[in-house]
Amino acid sequence: MPGFARWIGVVAAAALVGGCGHGDGGSSQSGPPQVALTVQRVFPALSFASPVAMLQAPNDASQWFVVEQGGLVRMFDNAPNVAATSTFIDISDRVTFPAGSEAGLLGMAFHPQFFGIFPRVYLFYSHTDPTLGLVSRLSEFTARPDRLSLDPASERVLITIPKPNGETNHNGGNLAFSLDGLLFAGLGDGGGGNDQHGTIGNAQAMNTVLGKMLRIDVSGASGTYGIPSSNPFSSNPPCSTDNPAGRTQPCPEIFALGFRNPFRWSFDRGTGQLWVGDVGEAAVEEVDRVELGGNFGWRCFEGTRNTGLGCGTPGPTQLPVAQYGRDVGTTVIGGFVYRGSRLTGLVGRYIFGDFGSGLIFNIDARAQPVLEMTAGFSSGLQISSFGEGVDGELYVVHYGGQLFQIRQ
Repeated sequence: MPGFARWIGVVAAAALVGGCGHGDGGSSQSGPPQVALTVQRVFPALSFASPVAMLQAPNDASQWFVVEQGGLVRMFDNAPNVAATSTFIDISDRVTFPAGSEAGLLGMAFHPQFFGIFPRVYLFYSHTDPTLGLVSRLSEFTARPDRLSLDPASERVLITIPKPNGETNHNGGNLAFSLDGLLFAGLGDGGGGNDQHGTIGNAQAMNTVLGKMLRIDVSGASGTYGIPSSNPFSSNPPCSTDNPAGRTQPCPEIFALGFRNPFRWSFDRGTGQLWVGDVGEAAVEEVDRVELGGNFGWRCFEGTRNTGLGCGTPGPTQLPVAQYGRDVGTTVIGGFVYRGSRLTGLVGRYIFGDFGSGLIFNIDARAQPVLEMTAGFSSGLQISSFGEGVDGELYVVHYGGQLFQIRQ
């Protein structure tokens, strides 16, 4: 989860938001120009336990799915007065979620052809393996014939990532398909402070998937994946069980590197651009526009701040599009470029937030680095994620258990 060592302290001190859920702030008065927005609670009869994601199935606006960190995915009708949910899948028996930790069920993605030839869903979660200890798993599950639930027994583990020293933090965990149908997975650096793994840290080491954005092809037989030929190291053997100590070759799954904890990120449905919110260590939160082969600096840099930590000779690193310091927020939560029709003033703007401060920001998706964010809309929420509907409208997931919609 997003930097839980500080997150839990914030959670403990914050009051859960109820009622209508409107924030009490406005648009920024300094920093880059922002469009005024607000939030409104939706589906008020429902509440959730530690929700971390909200999504819809491909081209189906009739249902919503909410991912709960403990291992449950709940499905409900997309109706304002809906009062009941059903279980889409429950894997709480295999999910490791120590109270107050970043571990748990963290990400979910529907195959783009879920209602066609590939009735598959992908989950990212923490698991305690009897041999390897705490690991992260990227797994594939198959839907039952009615597509109303997943079969827990259908699990096919695609990638297993042992956590260094059993650390429960910096997992990343978000999953999403690009517009061309490839599956991306964002991985944190493995946990602990300052990526103290080896001489250069995991995020700069190419023989591990930790601290990376991965890209794989899951269009083949169930339980298998291929490596896109344009991945930087596509000819190398896969890192399906990540084992840096026993490997010298770069992992072919790597799309980009240099991330600390890319907890929430998305693709712009209009352009295909990948936007990532990368949670900082102690000083800077950053937003990145990610391209194939890019190095986004951690642990050499935290935003534009030179950390002074040893990180080898990484070559050119990419500047963040936007960043902000601890006087503004503590835990960036990546969002979406707005492509809906209801809020015309927000079209083409990237909307993101901060868990610790509850601020919601928006910037022009064409902005050039580096925007220094100084303020935003004060939502009063513990923002664990944003959701995007089939119609392009945007939602906010409040870790306290409620769902909200972005409004103007």
